Amino acid sequence: MTSTSHPRDLRTELESLTTEAFRPELADIDRLPTLDIARLMNGEDATVAGAVAERLPQIAAAIDAVAERMARGGRLVYAGAGTAGRLGILDASECPPTFNTDPSRVVGLIAGGPDAVVTSVEGAEDSRDLARADLETLDLTPDDTVVGISASGRTPYAIGAVEHARARGCLTIGLACNPGSPLAAAAGHGIEIVVGPELLTGSTRLKSGTAQKLVLNMLSTITMIRLGKTYGNLMVDVRASNDKLRARSHRIVALATGAADEDIERALTATDGEVKHAILTLLADVDGPTAARLLEESGGHLRAALAAAG
Repeated sequence: MTSTSHPRDLRTELESLTTEAFRPELADIDRLPTLDIARLMNGEDATVAGAVAERLPQIAAAIDAVAERMARGGRLVYAGAGTAGRLGILDASECPPTFNTDPSRVVGLIAGGPDAVVTSVEGAEDSRDLARADLETLDLTPDDTVVGISASGRTPYAIGAVEHARARGCLTIGLACNPGSPLAAAAGHGIEIVVGPELLTGSTRLKSGTAQKLVLNMLSTITMIRLGKTYGNLMVDVRASNDKLRARSHRIVALATGAADEDIERALTATDGEVKHAILTLLADVDGPTAARLLEESGGHLRAALAAAG
């Protein structure tokens, strides 16, 4: 159903939202020197991490639930409109190069489809039906997670996505920037990062967008750490698909093993550029096929494979 709220009702609703509040002390901001405006913005931005810190227990609980499902083959799906949708797509698109995930494992959906990434698709965010239709194409299973993202916490597209996913038995997360939001209430895990009114009234691409970016960074990164995609703080699942990444692969193996350059090159060649495998061949003194078998048996966790190798 597309939202048919009366404009006056919607105005009243927006006026009640923290993210939409007007700050009279900033009414003359356009008359200030540029450096003063930059200082004001920087001071506002400095408060965001503290707002995220207040919700770390909820964030951690959600991550553990996501990792448990992804370990069984589930997917992580972000759904939002406007800035929120773009941030989800950004986070999803960065997982394959960082963690060598299949592009189908972390997915970003935006109200209005791919065109909405660069242009505004009017009205798309107001449709719960559109969210359901977008998710239907993914054939959701109970091992999947759907994260609805909305600064206001009232965007019908995000709420519709969470409601549809929950009805399919999926794990659901509602990420909003207002307290008591319908989105958080609709989700199994509600995460409300209350950053307060924006420097420009209602411009939720600012502090709200920064808060959402920080939380999405945590969701994907810590989930991948839990899934064994890292060794310590090294990106051992990175794929060497260009010169920069080949150099980074070499450096990661060097940091993990302390081996000589020629030994590293030999190990990477023997393991077809697979960083994790190369590290294992060097640290456990095994050949490429043995490294591959040990990693497969350990579910891709390098520490476990090293322990199994003795």
